[in-house]
Formats: sequence, C-alpha cells, structure tokens
Amino acid sequence: MRWSFRPSRISAMGSLLWPWLCAASVALSLLMLATLLTLLATRGLGHFWPAALEEATLHSGETVIGQPVRETPLPNTAGIERLYFTGNRDIDGASWRWVALDDIDTVAVPDDLIRLERSPWGDFIGRLEAVEIEGQRFEDDAAWAFVARALTLPDSQRPNAQLQLTAANGHTITQPLSGVTLFQAPNAMSWGQKVVVWSERIWQFLSEGPRAANTGGGVWPAIFGTVLMVILMSVIVTPFGVLAAIYLNEIAHQNRLTRLVRIGVRNLAGVPSIVYGVFGLGVFVYGIGGSIDSWFFEDALPSPTFGTGGLLWASLTLALLTLPVVIVATEEGLARIPDAQREGAVALGATRLEMLTRVVLPMATPAMLTGVILAVARAAGEVAPLMLVGVAKLAPQMPVDGEFPYLHLERKFMHLGYHLFDTAFHGEDVQAAIPLVFATALLLVLIVLVLNLTAIFLRHYLRRQRGNEC
Repeated sequence: MRWSFRPSRISAMGSLLWPWLCAASVALSLLMLATLLTLLATRGLGHFWPAALEEATLHSGETVIGQPVRETPLPNTAGIERLYFTGNRDIDGASWRWVALDDIDTVAVPDDLIRLERSPWGDFIGRLEAVEIEGQRFEDDAAWAFVARALTLPDSQRPNAQLQLTAANGHTITQPLSGVTLFQAPNAMSWGQKVVVWSERIWQFLSEGPRAANTGGGVWPAIFGTVLMVILMSVIVTPFGVLAAIYLNEIAHQNRLTRLVRIGVRNLAGVPSIVYGVFGLGVFVYGIGGSIDSWFFEDALPSPTFGTGGLLWASLTLALLTLPVVIVATEEGLARIPDAQREGAVALGATRLEMLTRVVLPMATPAMLTGVILAVARAAGEVAPLMLVGVAKLAPQMPVDGEFPYLHLERKFMHLGYHLFDTAFHGEDVQAAIPLVFATALLLVLIVLVLNLTAIFLRHYLRRQRGNEC
C-alpha cells in the first residue's frame, strides 16, 4: 500500500507542529534560565551560611578541623577524598586540605569550634582558649561573650584585647581583637541564629568594600560604579541614537548613500567590544584627555588628570559601543508608524518639527526605550573595553563624594563584571574565590534585571499614557 501526502495534509500537520515546537523552545529557554539562576543562588548565597565545622581524627592520631566542602573519587582507586577548608594559613601554610575517607577514624562536631575572619592572615578555625585585656583573663563562656560583645562596637571603641587561639595541631597563637572582622561558633548556633548571621553577611557583602585581594569583604564600590557608569552611558547614548535614527528615517533622502549608512550602522553592532576599547583608549583617553591635560592641567603634568582611564571615558566608550543598537531599534519603531499619521498632522496645519515632536516621537517612545534596554543589558556586562579605559581592581576613591564638583568623571571606578573576572582568575586562593564568583555573578544578573525592568515599566507607562490621550 502506497502512502501519498497531499499539500493540504502537510499544511495541516505543519500548523499543528509549529505551535508545539515554539512552545517547547520557550519552555526550554525558561528552564535554562531557571537552572542558571538556581545555580548562582545556591552556590553564591550558600557561601554566607554559617556551615558546620568538623573535627576529624585520622587513624594516625592527627586531628583535622575545618569546613567540609566537597567529596571527589580518588583516581585509579575506589576511595573517596574530602576537601576541608581549614584556614590557618599563617600556621599550616595552606587553607585547604584533602583527606581520604579511609584515613578518617572518627568525625565530631563539637560546639566549641570557632571561625574567625581576621586581617591579614584570613580565616582561623580552631578554639578560643582565653581573652586577655589589661591584666584580666576571661575563659570559656566569658571569653566568648566578651568577643561577641566587643565586635558589635565601632572599630574606634573596641578594647585593646588579645585572643588566645589554639589550632587543630595544638599550635597556640595570639590574635589582636582589632584585626578580627567576624567571630562565629556555627556548631553552637540554632537555626534562627544562623539565619540572622546569614542575613548580616549578605548585607555586609552588599554594603562593604573588598579586602584580602578581592576574596573577602563586599562589592559595594563595584555595584555603585556599575550603576553609575550605566546611567551615564544611557544619558549619553540615548539623544545621539534617537537623533541619528530620526535623521535616517525622517529627514535624509532615501537613496543609495542612506542605505549604505544603514548597512554600516548594523555592521558596527557586530564589531568586537575590545575594538571599541582600543578606540576609546586612543581617541578619548590619549587624544582628548591628553589635550585637556595640556590645556587646563599643565601644572599637574606629567601626572595625568584626564589623560588616563576614568569614568567619563568608560561611559563614552560604551555609549559608542551601544549606539548602533539604539539607532536600529529607534529607526524600526519610526518605520512602523503609518504615514497617515504624519500626513494627518501636516494636513491639520502642524509644521514638520511639530509633527515630529508631537506625533511621531511619542508614538516611537516604546521603541526608543527598547533600544535603551538592549544597550543597558549589553553595557552592564561588558568587561574587555573597560579594562582599557577606566576600570580598576580597587578604586581608593569613589567617583561621587562630598567634595566639589561632587561627581568626579576623571576617577577610576570598580565594575562588577571586571570584579568577577579578577576574582575568578587573579585571586591568590582560587578555591576561596569560587563562591564569591557565583555571588557576584548573581548580583550582576539581578542588577541588569532591575535596570531592564525599570526601563520596561517606563515604556509600559508611557504607552498607557499615550493610549489614554488617544
């Protein structure tokens, strides 16, 4: 029996198949997005949870104290080894240790184990033996209560106390209280106390500056620099992109030259971002910035003022990078407006300028904001051009402060994307940096999402206002 498919039957099958394929693509995309956010949230936010500390006694009699991180099969054997974060870099020379499970005799979780974050040696994991201050000595619960109470005070009001600490190998050290930034006894905490500490550590991550070569502390300067740079970039690129789109679609003659310009604009959107960084370095930093220094800041030379990377040049570079996106989105919005709207406005006596400003541009506002949304999403995640025109590993001064002129466009700034790159690849302790990489990545995604949602809400509000006027 021979089967034959008629065109009508094929068309009917296609009409049933394509909706299912589109729905499956949308579901797969949402699943991938949810998986990414879940991974970032689990690995990033889990870093701030006060994890339990284990005391493992080996068959050899040695004691290992630390936080268990993960387990990995041993190569070419059936055994498994466990990675412990042991801290105590000043005592053991390393903060991590692999221990084979077959070598472990017993594992205990005693309540008296503590974890300190201190400067400059990083974390200490062990026991608090005593606190000495002005000839007085506190031990056991009194020592714990003294340290917990002292760490709630400002740095200038903390007492000059010395902590007597004992590591897993029995080594005893003296730690000044002034160098301690965090004191935890996670095994003795209740679930509610852990939630409170977890919330406090997340707030510290969002509100403090980085320390310990970006493997500790917070990312507030990077958050501020990223948001400020994106806002400045949007303020610069929006008028230029809109005006260019208006000229190409409403004013310029539609001839071969105009078509070539459109092709050039669309091709610029595909140029690698590092090329824009090189252009910004040569034209903005060395060219314009160097000329400004020679004209107005000659007394400060050879130390450059504007002739080096800074917030202004980074914003201009990213504005140039995202300019084609705004032009294309705005021009497509202008092209969708029916000519009858223009002709009706002119027929009612409006001038060409009035027709553009009162009829065409309000109707094209959603398309303009779409271009800004795409520009923000791209600019917030760019790293390569910023490395050449102003971003810094650690900026000692914020671009905004209380000194005139308050906004210092010549200063270097921190950026979440570069902070993420630097923490992941240039840190001294890669293992310790991994959770912070996930937390910073989650924060960057959330900031881009908030900026985009703000623009989307504004677009929806303007569209609704326009509908009410009509």
